[in-house]
Amino acid sequence: MLTLGKYSVGVGDRFAHQAKAQLRACQLAAKAGAEVIPVWNKSNREHTIIGSEPGSVRASADAAVKELNWTKPYHVDADHIRLETVDRFLAASDFFTIDVADSIGQPIPANAVKIFATRHPEFLGTLAIPGVSAPFTTTASDVERVASKYLKAVKDASAIYNKIAWAKGSDNFIAEVSMDETDAPQSPFELLFILAALSNEGVRVQTIAPKFTGRFNKGVDYVGDLAQFETEFRDDLAVIAFAVKQFRLPANLKLSVHSGSDKFSIYPIMKKAIREADAGLHLKTAGTTWLEEVIGLAETGGDGLAMAKAIYAKALTKKDELCAPYATVIDIDASKLPTADAVNDWSAEQFTGALRHDQANPQFNSSFRQLVHVGFKVAAQMGEQYLGMLRTCEPAVSRNVTTNLYDRHLKPLFVG
Repeated sequence: MLTLGKYSVGVGDRFAHQAKAQLRACQLAAKAGAEVIPVWNKSNREHTIIGSEPGSVRASADAAVKELNWTKPYHVDADHIRLETVDRFLAASDFFTIDVADSIGQPIPANAVKIFATRHPEFLGTLAIPGVSAPFTTTASDVERVASKYLKAVKDASAIYNKIAWAKGSDNFIAEVSMDETDAPQSPFELLFILAALSNEGVRVQTIAPKFTGRFNKGVDYVGDLAQFETEFRDDLAVIAFAVKQFRLPANLKLSVHSGSDKFSIYPIMKKAIREADAGLHLKTAGTTWLEEVIGLAETGGDGLAMAKAIYAKALTKKDELCAPYATVIDIDASKLPTADAVNDWSAEQFTGALRHDQANPQFNSSFRQLVHVGFKVAAQMGEQYLGMLRTCEPAVSRNVTTNLYDRHLKPLFVG
């Protein structure tokens, strides 16, 4: 079976120009003693907006690996695919993030709950799992409630998994199941149920992406109770270790944290927990590379800075349209967005200070950053004009991409 390494990072590269810069960050981690496997990911939505094809991600990754002589594994992720979108990714991808969040709570056949309960009597009564903060005590009605909520999602995950397996062979891809893009977080008990149900369906899942408590907004830090997150994260690690043995799931099964980039306040918590549990982790970044591209343009000055300002100005006029698809994962205070005229007078230092995720910098503006984050569609509509500027500003762009990924993400989580 194609196996994902213990530590891995999902790196988005929306315009397929930063694969080398991203890979250099993984090389720096390797030099520091941490093997972090790069997984280049791009969703169907992003391909549609950019006007690209999945093969471009594979080509970019392959070229970077060859040029930088990367000899460790690497993967290409069909990010957030569903049954109706998976076909276009089959040839280029060897990692598939199966997104079934929309299936949560959908109706299931009346006998499905009974079948599950008969197969898993351990879910009734009290179940104490080593490492979990408190035993699970459940009744038949609890099992029915959870089954009614998640069995349809698991069935849909199985259908997508089987379609991929039929096309590629069951040993030739890595499967992740994602349920994070939904309203309510999954409890550790619900995670255990989901893993049991996936095992029943024969889904050889290697990473699971639940929704955690708190806010995982795009491009900014975690918002929530850190102590509560730590308890939940540690409980989830213990549940996975138990499920691997109990349900005979792949031994390398691990948590995947989506929109995990920029969540600086929880990195020390996660690092300590995975080390103490000897557990793996997949961190999926969300648009942080695109933001570093804009920072690189601005830092270069001249026409690069002018383009960065133009991107913001256009994004400001299209704010509602750009924000709508991301409404549940952004939190923009419109009163804190500077006017286009004000930004037009900014120096390169002022622009990068507002955009770069440095919370110690008094110029940092999280609302400004989040709007630029969802504004990649503006750059996509610029076409070759934007891509040409990326090439012109390549030294600053690539330096910022590598520094951001290594110093702010890989080093705090995996090194040392």
